[in-house]
Amino acid sequence: MFQTKLTEVLGIQHPIVCGGMFRVGRAPLAAAVSNAGGLGIITSATFPDLETFSAEVRMLRRLTDRPFGVNINLFPTARQYSPADFLEVCINECVPVLETSGHSPEPYMERIKTAGLKIIHKVPAARYARKAQSIGCDAVAIVGNETGGHPGMSDVSTLVMLRQVAGTLDIPIIAGGGFGDGAGLLAALGLGADGIVMGTRFVATRECATHQAVKDWMVDATAEDTVIIQKSIGSPMRVAKNALANRVVQMETEGASLEELLPLISGNRNPAVYSEGKLDDAVWSCGQVVGLIKDVPSCAELIDRIIAEAVATLACLNIKRI
Repeated sequence: MFQTKLTEVLGIQHPIVCGGMFRVGRAPLAAAVSNAGGLGIITSATFPDLETFSAEVRMLRRLTDRPFGVNINLFPTARQYSPADFLEVCINECVPVLETSGHSPEPYMERIKTAGLKIIHKVPAARYARKAQSIGCDAVAIVGNETGGHPGMSDVSTLVMLRQVAGTLDIPIIAGGGFGDGAGLLAALGLGADGIVMGTRFVATRECATHQAVKDWMVDATAEDTVIIQKSIGSPMRVAKNALANRVVQMETEGASLEELLPLISGNRNPAVYSEGKLDDAVWSCGQVVGLIKDVPSCAELIDRIIAEAVATLACLNIKRI
């Protein structure tokens, strides 16, 4: 086992976090990750109203007696409910850990700290990691260009970003983007991280409520089967390379406006993929680590395997001092 600052701060067994995922981060998956010794997270933006969200949190609490978290995206949207609304639900439901992303959580920090919640802030660049520590975050997740979902405007890899912040922070550092096996975990720890956050790899698990066609595609995919879209509108997103994603890329190349792109990139199209298995009917998040996915295990099997692989890799390192 690997005990790190992250496992100590969060009270978890293994330094492995299932990051927030829109439409996918629900109670059964989060509970399976937490019960396996990691930190499972549900995603508030998945739910249409506060009542449904509250019910999902309560379901998660029934499914696990271990630490879990909730992702709140702080990026401004036209949704009916604000981040503050979701935060109040988290406080009322005694959620132990928050994962925030998008904008800085600084405006909410006093409320979060008063309520006694731990907070992980996810950032796409080294300079934001230092800011997260300065405003009182308990941990920071740094995600590079390999990551599925929103990697930020930089083209810098997790490998380099992690080295930029390693040794400069007192709070735990979580590495995201490209992680899915034990060698990756060991590499992250060796580069100065205190744990890893995985999204794409947890989609290809039995407890994840996505259509089997999605999981089958992931098992067969290569690392080249993802693409960055939306960079032209300042909101880059790494997604599965399907017919719709290729169309978006072509439209961006031709100078399409936000208004022209919105009907194609709207998250309202996601159920066609996740629930119906229509892989080309929406753009959907997928990281380059998909090229390492070869099976669909349970979350417990996956986490146990990652830890065993990391231990075996450490034992097999063939390094001699001269």
